[in-house]
Amino acid sequence: MNQLESLSAAASFALDFAAEKLSTQEVLVLSGAGISTDSGIPDYRGAGKEPRHPMTFDVFMGSAEARQRYWARSYFGWNRIAQAKPNPAHHALSIAEQNGKLSAVITQNVDQLHQKAGSKNVIDLHGRLDQVICMNCKAVIARREMDSFLEQLNPTVSRSMEVEFTPDGDAEVLETAGFQVPNCLTCNGLLKPDVVFFGESVPTQRVEIAMKAVDQAQAMLVVGTSLSVNSGLRFVRRAAKSKIPIYIVNLGKTKADELAEVKIEANASLVLGRLLNV
Repeated sequence: MNQLESLSAAASFALDFAAEKLSTQEVLVLSGAGISTDSGIPDYRGAGKEPRHPMTFDVFMGSAEARQRYWARSYFGWNRIAQAKPNPAHHALSIAEQNGKLSAVITQNVDQLHQKAGSKNVIDLHGRLDQVICMNCKAVIARREMDSFLEQLNPTVSRSMEVEFTPDGDAEVLETAGFQVPNCLTCNGLLKPDVVFFGESVPTQRVEIAMKAVDQAQAMLVVGTSLSVNSGLRFVRRAAKSKIPIYIVNLGKTKADELAEVKIEANASLVLGRLLNV
């Protein structure tokens, strides 16, 4: 059976209706963790899951033990992100952009899978996990370089053990005492992944660029996010206020369902190609 045939009657009708509408509109996409689950990256709030919350900015910056715990867990989890491949949903968006049907992608993800699929105009709202930044001098190094430093400092730590992987390059590692973490080679400052932590503000200039993209949009397509945090929800509210039609593809409820012209309850990998006619 064709996978699309497995859609509910309601989802299939919504998909066809939205596809017809979007055939004449250039779309701005807002993506979340749900678009990457088929690439093997788990999300925080998927259907049927207990909500999980990563380390906050204040905890990371205020505690050497917390930073030790973060980097130990990241040491195990990073390869899951680094080796992830784009799935059909990412590729559909990339092709739609090439075909002039998609103006930009605002993504809440930090996995760079949109870029790996070939998307060019991507606004990394929450930063990118493949970079590490010094909180003092703002020097930036590649995450793979940080991985080498961690390996050199912790030669007896084996990454062959079985662990549960969690979002954002994290893993459930219980024992982190003694794990060594490097400081910046330039100024000895604290190193942090170049992503926006919970409790940390998205840089103002990045928000302004994203808001401008919303203001210029003909339609907004929300994919794979429950919009449970305001950093993404504000863009949907902005679009609604400007009477820009909103289409949502997500498994489970979102905080913007009542704002949507169409809600498609389906897996993004399954329906985006048909939705965007690519």
